Amino acid sequence: MPIGRPKGGKNKKYSYEFKLKVVKDYDDNHLSLRELERKYGVANSVIRKWLKLYNEGLLEVGRTHNRGNKFAALHTSKSLSKEERLELENLKLRIENERLKKGYTVKGGGVNKEYVSILDVNMKSSKN
Repeated sequence: MPIGRPKGGKNKKYSYEFKLKVVKDYDDNHLSLRELERKYGVANSVIRKWLKLYNEGLLEVGRTHNRGNKFAALHTSKSLSKEERLELENLKLRIENERLKKGYTVKGGGVNKEYVSILDVNMKSSKN
């Protein structure tokens, strides 16, 4: 019996309660990942991820990946507290500092943004 979604199908979304039930079953009954896969119909790689998140205390959080550009809040009308705005600006400056340490600068903006070696920029400007 193949586990997974059919081509073009939607990804399954599991509730926190279901994830916790699977993780507790693993801990309490000492079932293998393969047994849990058969019992609940969830791929063992997904169960392994839930176990890792549970052990790190992040299972309750839900989604662990970031969506969108967190720096967009600086330029939109989103209401940020003064502390949140300063934290974002500080993080943005730290990232730019690390990029400059590695010898890159940004050319363009938005979708057309590209990272160019500072040496290339200096060589082009010295030729002119």
